[in-house]
Amino acid sequence: MDYLPNILFAIILIVSIGYFSRNVKKLSRNIKLGRDLDVSDDKPQRWKNMAMIALGQSKMVKRPIAGFLHIIVYVGFVIINIEVLEIIIDGVLGTHRIFSSIGSLYGVLIGAFEILAVLVLVAVIAFWLRRNVIKIRRFLSDDLKGWPKSDGNLILYFEVVLMCLFLIMNATDLQFQAMDSGNVISQFIAPWFSGFSEGTIHLIERSAWWLHIVGILIFLNYLYFSKHLHILLAFPNTYYGKLSPQGQFNNLEAVTKEVKMMMDPNVDPFAAPPEGEEAAVPAKFGASDVQDLSWVNLLSAYTCTECGRCTSECPANQTGKKLSPRKIMMDTRDRLEEVGKNIDVNKGEFKDDGKQLLGDYITNEELWACTSCNACVEACPVSIDPLNIIMQMRQYLVMEQSAAPMELNTMMTNIENNGAPWPYNQMDRLNWKNEA
Repeated sequence: MDYLPNILFAIILIVSIGYFSRNVKKLSRNIKLGRDLDVSDDKPQRWKNMAMIALGQSKMVKRPIAGFLHIIVYVGFVIINIEVLEIIIDGVLGTHRIFSSIGSLYGVLIGAFEILAVLVLVAVIAFWLRRNVIKIRRFLSDDLKGWPKSDGNLILYFEVVLMCLFLIMNATDLQFQAMDSGNVISQFIAPWFSGFSEGTIHLIERSAWWLHIVGILIFLNYLYFSKHLHILLAFPNTYYGKLSPQGQFNNLEAVTKEVKMMMDPNVDPFAAPPEGEEAAVPAKFGASDVQDLSWVNLLSAYTCTECGRCTSECPANQTGKKLSPRKIMMDTRDRLEEVGKNIDVNKGEFKDDGKQLLGDYITNEELWACTSCNACVEACPVSIDPLNIIMQMRQYLVMEQSAAPMELNTMMTNIENNGAPWPYNQMDRLNWKNEA
């Protein structure tokens, strides 16, 4: 019977890690549904970006209040959960505070953890107030109604409960309190339990210990279903983020070859292409569904923090247009999840469900509202590029469906016929200078 708690702990740990591994495999499978994309260039710069943006939070602090609060939660939650290693070892081996053998350093570490726990509580309360009382505009958009809003609040409640359990666990641990070191905060909480018997205090401490570790394991597995998946994916996403100048767009290889051929006077436009050349022409221009996007686009969709910085900076959104870069990323993720469930149901094979990202999730109106200014890309704290998805879907509309707005079709016709976007004959293009 003495080993029953250890066996129970081991079972919970194995089940939790197994379920987490299952979700990681599903996540990887879904991301790999995207087109291949070579991002092996300039590895030193990519490592630097990951260190500065994901680890160093360099873009987060551009908005000082939210950035500072986020850093407290980020650093505090990560560092405090170093203690999870001790809890796991204690749970498996049946020991109690096994790291306390390192002496006074242990007290210093736990003391620092307790201070951080309080700071995390303060920051989380501030985040809750910003979302639910102050009601900052970027948290009130239609794309955050329902589950996204509930998810944002639920994760805050999770963090409050976990930090409180950590402090209660320390305050009711008589052995820890007897150390007279490290209990910087818990020493002020311990008197709350002074009227309880030693057995009751021990029961409270054990309950807090179990709830704390089980809560962390639940939190770990909840990440897959939450916007807080960025805790894990921000690192690869910033590593694989765009390195080229923000105003630079990728040319379609097939179109580039066609234009070069047209401009070369020595090329016979009616000659049959060399053997194998046809393979260079893509089966589809642009993107209409998630499988047409690159795997980096799909990784970014899962990484989206739903913070709304992109949408709050978008000039189209500010002027009342329907476009929301945050919604573009959320819709991409939702459609990808739908495709993944389709594959699960059909035993590893995707069966056409009559839906696609374009039209069923993202409308033409949203895509054409974009000014391609890159404000959303610049604002994103984890290097997500909504504009890239928008431009790929625009390419599909223009090149596959000829569904560009009338003004754009007129411009492209003028360029084709007159060599300029204006409806003037090439011979008349300089007539304006005679008007002076």
